[in-house]
Amino acid sequence: MTDSESFTHVQPVYSLKQLTQYFLKLGTLGFGGPIALVGYMHRDLVEERQWVSEAEYQEGLTLAQVAPGPLAAQLSFYLGYVHYGFLGSALVGFAFVLPSFLIVVALGWAYTLYGGLNWMQAVFYGVGAAVIGIIAISAYKLTRKTVGTSWLLWSVYLVNAVTTIVTESERVELILGSGALVLFIKFPPKHWIKQNRLNSFIGLPLIPLLAAVPTATTSLLGQIALFFTQAGAFVFGSGLAIVPFLYGGVVKDFGWLNSQQFLDAVAVAMITPGPVVITTGFIGFLVAGFPGACVAAIAMFIPCYLLTVIPAPYFKKHGKNPKISTFVNGVTVAATGAIAGAVVVLGRQSLHDLPTFLIGLIALISSWKLGKKLPEPLIIVIAAIAGVIFWPKQ
Repeated sequence: MTDSESFTHVQPVYSLKQLTQYFLKLGTLGFGGPIALVGYMHRDLVEERQWVSEAEYQEGLTLAQVAPGPLAAQLSFYLGYVHYGFLGSALVGFAFVLPSFLIVVALGWAYTLYGGLNWMQAVFYGVGAAVIGIIAISAYKLTRKTVGTSWLLWSVYLVNAVTTIVTESERVELILGSGALVLFIKFPPKHWIKQNRLNSFIGLPLIPLLAAVPTATTSLLGQIALFFTQAGAFVFGSGLAIVPFLYGGVVKDFGWLNSQQFLDAVAVAMITPGPVVITTGFIGFLVAGFPGACVAAIAMFIPCYLLTVIPAPYFKKHGKNPKISTFVNGVTVAATGAIAGAVVVLGRQSLHDLPTFLIGLIALISSWKLGKKLPEPLIIVIAAIAGVIFWPKQ
């Protein structure tokens, strides 16, 4: 039996139609960001319905953390692959992403049509400030979870945070290099030769380098496809990890959006269900209409899909290798540092007067102290009302 066959030899107790319907519902009603979404999957598919074993779920979650891309979407790809292979993975992923994509396209249309009106500008005046507070507390929680007390990891974290603040963009080469540095320090190359296990752990770190080589083009859609393919192939960590990467490209490099429009796009991702990175569809719509939304979303998720299902059999066999775990840990800490730096970069753009500072501070405290009692979409709605009340250009 081959590795790929080991996923499907057990007869599932559910149909592909049932699994697809579940993820269509989750993509429609699943609020709360990547951590909440993967929690729903565990509760529903492992604990309650018992469609997926604990071991299969944990393997999928680990691979989703190892490979670049959005955590919740990658876990959905993997769970679809477990018993129904490539077709199951594709259908499940499409069902999970489609509802939120349609929502952000509709919001993009409304934003484009009414963005010049005072009431919409006032709404995003408050929402943009609240987003800073939410991202800040998320970055704090990620920092506590990933960095620990290691001086090496803190050094990696701080270097990436400061670099993001100074350059106002995420440096992918620095993040990947951070993973390699941590690996080299904890596992010097002499041990690789001695153990003769080099080929057993270098495959996955090289995957994102091989995947992000799309054909260059001078057209706008070609630029969108190229940029978002790189985003899908290089962004590690939670959904928020994409924020500094997108800001560097969309605002700084290409100038497709200004800082306020970018913050509005992040806010839209937070008030819609499904994966946070669906903000790419909103951005694509603002840049090039519906074709831009489609190209951006497809380019974002195709690398994530391939980087989940192609190494899946390999990872099932070798995923617990300590060298892979060490590389991933270094990359995750570096990405977390970039998120922390992005809070500063975006905060300078959005918190520019007393009302926005207070809205951001209240959103941060609410996210920290109230947690599940006050979900992020509700915080965004309250911030929108505050924006209408306190917007200075009335």
